[in-house]
Amino acid sequence: MTMSNDSSIVKAATRGTVGDRIRSIADQLKQETDLQIKVTSRILGAAAQISENHDRLIDEVVEMVEEDFEQPPQVQGVNVFTIEQLKHQFKTLNQAKAHFDVKASNWASLVNKLNQPTPISHPEQSGADVAHRLDAIESDLKILRTDLNQALTKLDLILQKVS
Repeated sequence: MTMSNDSSIVKAATRGTVGDRIRSIADQLKQETDLQIKVTSRILGAAAQISENHDRLIDEVVEMVEEDFEQPPQVQGVNVFTIEQLKHQFKTLNQAKAHFDVKASNWASLVNKLNQPTPISHPEQSGADVAHRLDAIESDLKILRTDLNQALTKLDLILQKVS
């Protein structure tokens, strides 16, 4: 009977060990599941933030373009010239045409051309500002794409582990 008692002790010890192992594996699975849930939550939060930033950048570009379209063309300060003024200021029509760099066949045509409002092209600096803003937005978009790709890769890995 001692053998029978010994084998029951071994069986009891083995059961305890197997039970402990099962509990250990279950705890491990629970911890991994909790971790995966936290990581997935963080990734989804990051993806939402990236999406919001992307939308904000698009809105900024749209606003910038709309502002450019809404601005009326600027007109240079209007000087009203008269034939008498020009004749008094310049001895000949050719001198006046050369001074203003305008082609005209007579004094009246020169006055008409000089008195027409001419739009001012936007200064180069504003073009540079727009280009700079667009470059900054483009750079932000590249960063967002990289972050989004990293988040999606991590999410894909998590989903593969869960499956």
